[in-house]
Amino acid sequence: MNYSFLPNGDTGLTVSFKNEISREVNSHVTSFVSEVEKAKIRGVIELVPAFSSVTIIYDPCSISYMILKLKLKRILKNLSQGNTFVPVLYKIPVCYDGEFAPDMANVSKHTGLTKEEIVSIHTSCDYLIYMLGFLPGFAYLGGMDERLVTPRLESPRLEIKKGSVGIGGEQTGIYPVASPGGWQIIGKTPVDVYDRNKENPILYRAGDYIRFVPVSADRYYEIEEMIKNNSYSVESEEVVK
Repeated sequence: MNYSFLPNGDTGLTVSFKNEISREVNSHVTSFVSEVEKAKIRGVIELVPAFSSVTIIYDPCSISYMILKLKLKRILKNLSQGNTFVPVLYKIPVCYDGEFAPDMANVSKHTGLTKEEIVSIHTSCDYLIYMLGFLPGFAYLGGMDERLVTPRLESPRLEIKKGSVGIGGEQTGIYPVASPGGWQIIGKTPVDVYDRNKENPILYRAGDYIRFVPVSADRYYEIEEMIKNNSYSVESEEVVK
């Protein structure tokens, strides 16, 4: 396993793995993050995983750059013996009908696919969460079928509703909060993938998986009501590799 260290300002250190976007490289990232968290290194404040690297934010008054680098090298050495990260698959209900999918016609026209074909393809695979960013809980997903690739809107919307599921170029994802955006919206989930009032506000982690599950409008509103009453939990399961 190849990696390199790069100082990142006075309080950051970046560990960079092979410079490519792939499941293999990202598995090194997620496993490394998991092991660093377990190690509870004094002075480490935050871990920021990306597609093929991890930035460690630390307190230089508590640990020096060289000592931190040494401790991370030890973790990386043991990491090569196997991936200890156990990903979780989250099954996210999405309604692809009517008002929940204002750009479905655009995607259909661009791809030449019917709405039924778009929904079938979009829900047919498990998407790897490569990293989180842009917005709290916004997951950068890998694995979208190339048949669904559709350019972003020419004029971005001033606000896209929380829970909207969209396509932006070669990517698909969920808007965790209301936000400006230019993705083509093809559905909406009632699930709060980001809830700042919870101890763990983000539903998933980098390295986990998302599967979109189509539901009717009636089921959407039913789940929405269950969420309000704290009687709904997203179905999930560990991914056995």
